[in-house]
Amino acid sequence: MESTVVVALISLVGTLIGSMSGILVSSKLTNYRIEQLEKKVDKHNNFAEKIPVLSTKIDILEERVEGLEHERTHCQTD
Repeated sequence: MESTVVVALISLVGTLIGSMSGILVSSKLTNYRIEQLEKKVDKHNNFAEKIPVLSTKIDILEERVEGLEHERTHCQTD
């Protein structure tokens, strides 16, 4: 009877160690993947912040080009 109990306890310890190590490895992998996704989100947010600034600069450049074109047409007609 005692040998059966010892085998059961060894099996229990082995199962617990295996389960805990599996949980830890899975947790580390999940944390790594979340960290990588957070980096991608940060890059995206940084890009999203730059879009309005770029849009404003494009509008200014378009106005300058229109002004230069207008000046050029006036110079050609004079």
